[in-house]
Amino acid sequence: MTTTAEYPARTLRIGTRSSPLALAQVDMVIAALREHVPDLVPEVVPVTTEADLWQGDLAQLGGKGLYTKQIDAMLQAGAVDMAVHCVKDVPGDVPLPKGLVFAAYLERPDVRDVLLFPEGSGYRTLADLPPGAVVLSSAVRRKAQILRARPDLKVVRVRGAVGSRLEKLDGVKKIDVHADGMVLAAAGLARLGIDRPGYVFGTDEMLPAVGAGVLGLECRREDHATAALLEKVNHPRTQREVTAERVLLHNLRGHCNSPIAGYCTTEADGQMSLRGMVFDREGSKFANAMMWDEHQGDPAVLGARVAAELLRQGAREIIAGIPH
Repeated sequence: MTTTAEYPARTLRIGTRSSPLALAQVDMVIAALREHVPDLVPEVVPVTTEADLWQGDLAQLGGKGLYTKQIDAMLQAGAVDMAVHCVKDVPGDVPLPKGLVFAAYLERPDVRDVLLFPEGSGYRTLADLPPGAVVLSSAVRRKAQILRARPDLKVVRVRGAVGSRLEKLDGVKKIDVHADGMVLAAAGLARLGIDRPGYVFGTDEMLPAVGAGVLGLECRREDHATAALLEKVNHPRTQREVTAERVLLHNLRGHCNSPIAGYCTTEADGQMSLRGMVFDREGSKFANAMMWDEHQGDPAVLGARVAAELLRQGAREIIAGIPH
């Protein structure tokens, strides 16, 4: 078997989306890899995906894997050696493309969501917003949980890069509504170096997406040298937690437009817990389950157990009721 001795004699070609956030994340990956191979020679190959260009509802494009499909095709064809994916963008109801494997997951950062307000706004929390206030969000999961807490608010879809979204929030870019707030991921803001005040949701208020915050490093199964290199930066606890969450997602047969949330955590003694939720778009119907991995065994078993409980509560009917 080949080893990481092939690097740096071999350039590591990295496929990624072309957004500022995606490129910042690739820089993080390169820095982590260089801790093990200091003279690594990376070549970043950015791709503007179909989903990046589309400003409408992703479900109208087919939904599944639109942020990852083109990059995965390049990886399969040998045009790049690895891909950096946000795990939350990787479909859970279909297998990975043939011949591809996640060789590593970087340590998960803060998974929480943040409610930001326009520059000069006097609002500080979700409770401050008056009835009928407009909150911008791109995620069905966020919309459902906001409306579950505040059914009197109006949640309006917004897409685009983080910087562009913030310009819409602040009125620099004109949109059809006056926005009173916007929900974004804390991890994305931190990775872009954006520091502005906002209301940070606890995970009990806003359960994260499956794989939230996690960067997955993907390569060809048969490329043993690249796999061995990537494994050096794998974070085992994150890998176990992501495994539990993605088995949950897979067993629910959730699609890109499904309001499914799942968050696995690990206690100091190694015991894992997994909470999963399924909602309709308006947050009026939901299934909710939380279980402990009492025997500290297989994370996939924990994911399957939580999924089974959600299905018992009617999760399949809720998911089936949402177009995709």
